[in-house]
Amino acid sequence: MNGSQDRLRQVTSKQNLLVKQLRQAFTQAELTEDGYCAIEGTRMLEEAIRSGLRMKAVFFSQAGRERAQRLLPQISSHAETLLLPDEVFRSAVNTETPQGVAALVKPKVFAFEDMAGPEALILAAAGIQDPGNLGTMIRSAEAMGASGVLATEGTVHCFNPKVIRASAGSLFRLPVVRLALPDALEKLRAAGTAILATSSHKGTPIYEAELTGPAAVFIGGEGAGISKDLIAAADEVIAIPHAGKTESLNAGVAAAIILYEAARQRRTAVGD
Repeated sequence: MNGSQDRLRQVTSKQNLLVKQLRQAFTQAELTEDGYCAIEGTRMLEEAIRSGLRMKAVFFSQAGRERAQRLLPQISSHAETLLLPDEVFRSAVNTETPQGVAALVKPKVFAFEDMAGPEALILAAAGIQDPGNLGTMIRSAEAMGASGVLATEGTVHCFNPKVIRASAGSLFRLPVVRLALPDALEKLRAAGTAILATSSHKGTPIYEAELTGPAAVFIGGEGAGISKDLIAAADEVIAIPHAGKTESLNAGVAAAIILYEAARQRRTAVGD
């Protein structure tokens, strides 16, 4: 090895402390005790670098060694960089066909106040269990200019590797905060934010709803939808009109449509 690859430390044991931490982070699907999450793949590493995240360690497999040559100059010198045998690398990650790049990165920690305000547009995940849906919702929220995502109890952990992957880097930049529903409702009301519940059929059509003011839009779980208690607590129930033969829309798709309509209304209001 030469040049930047001199930084690569060869590790051959599955019992290496950093390898074990990577495996544990993928398995537990949440932050480690010291606040790191596991990511995998070239694109996710590049998104973490672009988002300015701190890195504890970056792992390359022998098969991914060529990627190391390109990526190492972008990685902070404070991060450890390890080269693993393919078998050891596969034992630590959670995909069937790994790209040969993984890392332990420290995501930014946000509070509710980071997404609240007079122009807040908050997407709230109420019992979203599918990690792909939650990741898609976070990605759509950033794309449509939302101020953040709330996740209430029953929602998959936002640092599940599949959520991180589906968010395509948005999770590294957009405020995502986990709160119990009663606490979330209390904070939203105190901030003067309208609470909007979504329904698959009944409710104000989204193009008639007022989405230009501070609002939190709650999307229910894939099976049960929005709870009766949440509907009762909401200021308004909104719905996406669709053909009657369709029972409901996918949670990620529904969130994207509503966020787009909110962004459209807000652009129009500014134009006026």
